[in-house]
Amino acid sequence: MKHRLFFFTAAIAVLTASCLLSSPAAAQGEKPVIVGNGRQAPLPPGGATPRSSDGHVDLSGIWYPGPYGMVGSDGGERVKDPPVPFQPWAAAKIKAMTPTELQLNLTRVECAPLGIPGNWVLFAFPFQFVQGPGVLVQLVETNHDWRLVHTDGRPHQKDPDPTFDGDGVGHWEGDTLVIDVIALNEHTWNNKAGWFHSDQEHVIERISRPSLNYLIYQYTIEDPKVLTKPWTSAPKTFSLGRKDEDLLEFYCSNNQEPEELGKLQSVESGAKK
Repeated sequence: MKHRLFFFTAAIAVLTASCLLSSPAAAQGEKPVIVGNGRQAPLPPGGATPRSSDGHVDLSGIWYPGPYGMVGSDGGERVKDPPVPFQPWAAAKIKAMTPTELQLNLTRVECAPLGIPGNWVLFAFPFQFVQGPGVLVQLVETNHDWRLVHTDGRPHQKDPDPTFDGDGVGHWEGDTLVIDVIALNEHTWNNKAGWFHSDQEHVIERISRPSLNYLIYQYTIEDPKVLTKPWTSAPKTFSLGRKDEDLLEFYCSNNQEPEELGKLQSVESGAKK
């Protein structure tokens, strides 16, 4: 029976060796290529970018963070983002957070969705794109979260209720899918280091597929209540899993992290007095 086990310590998912052996080794059923340090080599481009019947780039497939076509114990690709232009009060609030508070306020501790862009960048879980004419469905292995994005250029809903994944609508700019996301609730964070946001956050996602085996994701965040100006991430690389790979059942259950982190927080509060 194939399974992935994740253990969170200081909000880092560590993959067990047995899980590594059972995970897909290369895209499209290729045999893994092991380099000198024992790690798998990055996937080759894999061929031309596939297209759907309507002529747009086909984003369908199961995707993993980083270039290996599998979950890596390093948590995927490590790409340095530019500094976040926080307003002074927001920077001070984040600086005052203790390590325990940083963990306790992540939505995954409460088994809640990671949100946008969290589904992409917070933890190294795979996700699947299922694409049809005018629609893209993203299925996330973590707690079987999912979202549906219309890609026909329609406007946002009128006065949408805030949700974890927000109200996202997409349109194509050449071979890049642009998803405009509003109405994100304030429970989610944009990184593991305390980047909270306001009810005015606006996320613009850009997704492209330069070759068969690779997906590129980049996003811009606007939040006039928290940031001094819009911020754009570095491009993130995702790689294609094998054809015979499926998302696995992974639910957060019997979670004792809030209780244990609460105990640590009490200790920290006592130490400050």
